Amino acid sequence: MDDETREVDVLIVGGGPVGMALALDLRYRGVDCLLVESGDGTVSHPKVSTVGARSMELFRRWGLAEAIRNAGWPGDHPLDAAWVTAVGEHELHRLKRGTVDDRPAHEHVPEPEAVCPQHWMAPLLTGALGEVPAGPLWLRCSLEAFAQDEHGVSATVFDHGTERQHAIRARYLAGCDGASSPVRTRCGIDSPAFHPTRTFRNILFRAPELRTRLGDSNALFYFLMLSSSLRFPMRAIDGSELYRLTVGLDGDHEADEPAQELVDRAVAVETPIEVLSDNRWHLTHRVAESFRAGRVFLVGDAAHTLSPSGGFGMNTGICSAADLGWKLAAVLSGWGGEHLLDTYELERRPVAVESLEEANLNLTRTVNRSIPAELRADTPAGRRAREQMVRRLRASDVGREFNAPHIHLGFRYFSPAVATDPLDPTGAAPVTAPRATTGSRAPHCWLPDDSSTLDLFGREFVLLHVADTADLDEVHQAFADRGIPLRSVHCAQRDVAEAYELSYVLVRPDGHVAWRGEHSPEEPHRLAEAVRGAEPARHIDETAAGAR
Repeated sequence: MDDETREVDVLIVGGGPVGMALALDLRYRGVDCLLVESGDGTVSHPKVSTVGARSMELFRRWGLAEAIRNAGWPGDHPLDAAWVTAVGEHELHRLKRGTVDDRPAHEHVPEPEAVCPQHWMAPLLTGALGEVPAGPLWLRCSLEAFAQDEHGVSATVFDHGTERQHAIRARYLAGCDGASSPVRTRCGIDSPAFHPTRTFRNILFRAPELRTRLGDSNALFYFLMLSSSLRFPMRAIDGSELYRLTVGLDGDHEADEPAQELVDRAVAVETPIEVLSDNRWHLTHRVAESFRAGRVFLVGDAAHTLSPSGGFGMNTGICSAADLGWKLAAVLSGWGGEHLLDTYELERRPVAVESLEEANLNLTRTVNRSIPAELRADTPAGRRAREQMVRRLRASDVGREFNAPHIHLGFRYFSPAVATDPLDPTGAAPVTAPRATTGSRAPHCWLPDDSSTLDLFGREFVLLHVADTADLDEVHQAFADRGIPLRSVHCAQRDVAEAYELSYVLVRPDGHVAWRGEHSPEEPHRLAEAVRGAEPARHIDETAAGAR
């Protein structure tokens, strides 16, 4: 073992998209971090492919949104979802979603979702962070052991390249080490199942002529209707030649057939096909009972695993990284209150549970759909079966899997660091569109310089106000007395005023609303104490009646 101990503020274990996102956020905030990843940074079997709108907004903050948008997905490839008996055979229903080039602008986001499979994303994130000595990324290094005390975490990291051990001393440790998370296990944190485990195969294959042969039938997702095993999506990975077929292993005997035979059955058109990999995996629906053990935090799949149906998993993890990042930075800078880090679990665990249940709802919709044996037949009975299936698909809200703003954008935090909302004090108002309710993501509006209101937020608290003559000296002083970074921004633009609803809105460094009111805070010192995590925010001054 090296004699010298490396000291860092935060040690991140696991270099998947979530661990990388946490490192990006900490670096953005000037926090000294080290990320150790046992792999070499390459991805041979692409996993996640769609980067949700909220994650894209965060990548915009970290300077990577444009690179992700331009990673390689062709702008003219349909983003549609199609329900088919087999690819290139009978199409029963299509959810038209346009292409990257022609889809309508989304009024609620500056950065729409993007297709960027993990084998494209990984090198982008690795390049942005940088490997040692220039950056905080240690590849081919794994955590061997760690122990914590009241001042920090002592860890031993093994370098598989040099076969040497390194001693690391960190103020905090973040376990971003996946569903089986050794960090979670060593902390003794249970992760109970919400639903039964399912087993699948993901078959990656190359079909370089398939897009041309399908023509107008191309889609991003093809939901198959062949059997209990071949009822799950086949999706285009790169928009050119790579595809991934998901096969359920809890169905009939065909699930164990050779990969080539399964792909040939799923694709009904004659075209060259080369199977590249065949992975078996277990889908678990779990949320850790706690996201924190002292100075150790769980993020991403280490904290929650959910069905990929809906594309919530990675995005849930990236949003958790953004929540934890600014809080660690605040505490390390000295202005974060003693309860601030506790709010990470309070805010993110309910979001993980909601995302898990929504994803399982989508999965259950697919699993429970019966597939008549005659569905593919070119007979009167087959035509009747297809007509009935079309009606069933249209009536079963299949589009919900691809349009879930309440999950991607509408989640709301309730914690001692978030004030009670004067217009929705019970938190029961339904989410129909992103709103500036406390705990919610601050709404996006375009500004005259073509930037977004979201570009105003990130490094400090921002007090957005409509009145240009507002006297905010006491508020600034209250925050300065505690070392809390605060910037006030005047914006009387009509659509901004309408979206933010009240005249004063305080937005946290992660872009979520901490407090709002029709008048400037009457007790700014209590507000400052609350939002920095020093006391419950429910004690601050604004009431529903006063705000109205």
